[in-house]
Amino acid sequence: MSRPTAGSAPAGFRGVFALGGRALPVHAFLARLPAALCPIGTLLLINDRDGIGDAGAVAAALWLGQALGGPVIGRLADRRGHRPVLLVACAANAAVLFALVAAVLGGLPLSARMGVAVAAGLTVPQVGPLARARWARLAGEDKALLGSALSFDTTLDEVGFMVGPALAGILAVTVHPASALVLAAVLILVSGSLFALHPTAPGPVAAVGARADVRLWSPGLALLFAMAVLQGAAWSGANTGVNALARSLGEGGAAGLVWAAMAVTSSVAGFVTVARPGTAGLPVRLRWTIGLQAVLTLPLLAVSGLWGAAAAVAGIGLAVAPHLIALFGLAERAGPAERMGEAMTVLGSGLIVGQALAAAAAGPLAAAYGYRAAFAVSCAAAAASAVLALATAGRVRFGPTAAVAAAVTRTSTPPAPSPGLPPS
Repeated sequence: MSRPTAGSAPAGFRGVFALGGRALPVHAFLARLPAALCPIGTLLLINDRDGIGDAGAVAAALWLGQALGGPVIGRLADRRGHRPVLLVACAANAAVLFALVAAVLGGLPLSARMGVAVAAGLTVPQVGPLARARWARLAGEDKALLGSALSFDTTLDEVGFMVGPALAGILAVTVHPASALVLAAVLILVSGSLFALHPTAPGPVAAVGARADVRLWSPGLALLFAMAVLQGAAWSGANTGVNALARSLGEGGAAGLVWAAMAVTSSVAGFVTVARPGTAGLPVRLRWTIGLQAVLTLPLLAVSGLWGAAAAVAGIGLAVAPHLIALFGLAERAGPAERMGEAMTVLGSGLIVGQALAAAAAGPLAAAYGYRAAFAVSCAAAAASAVLALATAGRVRFGPTAAVAAAVTRTSTPPAPSPGLPPS
């Protein structure tokens, strides 16, 4: 398989498949599906046996571990290469997920289950962020092709978060409440390893000593991280509100189907963005999509039934994938090339931190004041993100600082060719 040269590859889906081959998106999709299966699978399993209180605590521990471990996995992947780090992480994560199932079914104390859940989060292989870093390396200087690849990859995330919760619910009802976590462990072990072994897996980006001179954080990446936190908070507030509404109507099981409406419209919007990317620059697209999402979130405050909630979250979904596509596209510019995997995982951790913080606030608010209080958290987070985007327009540069650029020029070494791919 040959790599297209910059400027020679077609844009859109054809260019993406020509860039990485048809097997890479399949492996990447199946390997990241556990990220959607594990949280809902954990909630379903523990809620079935011990109640929602224990289930929420263990799920929060899983989130905490993933938020802390994500940048570490990304840093190691940049430093040692994707292949060895992903293979170890996939094996460890699968083993810990099996251990979590055993701990729950064996009736271990809550503290022990939370400890295993933290370990499960710490070992998540971060396939999504590392896939984006891989696409960035493959596309090289072809920005149009890079935009298509990152758009396609982000859309795979949206499809996964549409399929994952629905699949977990079906398995819990038809097979066993633990089956979603078991499936997640098998997928991460098999598909995650295939993703790691794919010929596009990059080796170490630079020597350890060279990396020490390259600073990760820049004003642009810090701004994107803040927006990722607010995006996660907007999701979590809306999700909490949907669940509270469903419970108040005696239809708790319908919450997952209502929430899936957002993933459906977001996936469609993402595929349209891949096929018709438009000509607007990424900073402009980021501001427009954040502003649009803030407006589309407001109808949540008027929701009074599940059909209305489904329509509202479906409307929000129209802006979600285009927003994330612009967010991660700018991360490719704001993060140094030598630490791209780490930069992408930092944004992934930001999304998780935002979800956890908003869940901690929206849950008690919904319990005290009703589901609209949780929806208000979502609206506030979306509005804050829009204000932040507008306030920083033109003031923050989404590229490496002069110091970072000089360090890269002075110390970086060319990436080692991946087995199976000729050098550029």
